Amino acid sequence: MANILTRTDLLSLEDYQERRASMRQELMAHKSIRYIGLGDHVGLYFEDRRTVQYQIQEMLRIERIFDRTGIEEELNAYNPLIPTGRNLKATMMIEYPDEVERRKALVKLKGIEDCVYISVGEGERAQVFVDEDMDRTNDDKTAAVHFLRFEFSDLQLSSIKAGSGFVVGIEHSEYQDEFRLSSGDTFDSLVGDFD
Repeated sequence: MANILTRTDLLSLEDYQERRASMRQELMAHKSIRYIGLGDHVGLYFEDRRTVQYQIQEMLRIERIFDRTGIEEELNAYNPLIPTGRNLKATMMIEYPDEVERRKALVKLKGIEDCVYISVGEGERAQVFVDEDMDRTNDDKTAAVHFLRFEFSDLQLSSIKAGSGFVVGIEHSEYQDEFRLSSGDTFDSLVGDFD
């Protein structure tokens, strides 16, 4: 996988600390372009090499990891979030500011992570894989964070690269919304993941 990050892509803790403020500002602008809100309470943060690199740098900083083994562990944990050229990968956040309301919503929205889709062209949906690293839903409720991978067929990829729009949506019995993309910064940024 050519997109993966290696130790040589990372800054030392000292260099990162010096550049952190400016890198964070740039990354927040980049992430805002790659964000799709679905309704008032679900957000999809589409990951790419840049967002993952920042996350690794932050984890190394927070945990004060500077040894080769620790860095390799973080790379192994986060590299799977980088798109491979045939897919989109997103962190799904269920966001309710009020903790009591959030707890109730997570019960009501059990299984919502399996109801997220991306459809291309005339409605053919990409194959979606949820929480491949571990199951985050239990018998009572869903989790507030999920990791999604959307795999596209050759026909879907050709259609998107030719300028066909796509729809990102949720069809859950308690929560439905969709967002159409066919141009603009978000569309261009996500289509760039297919290069």
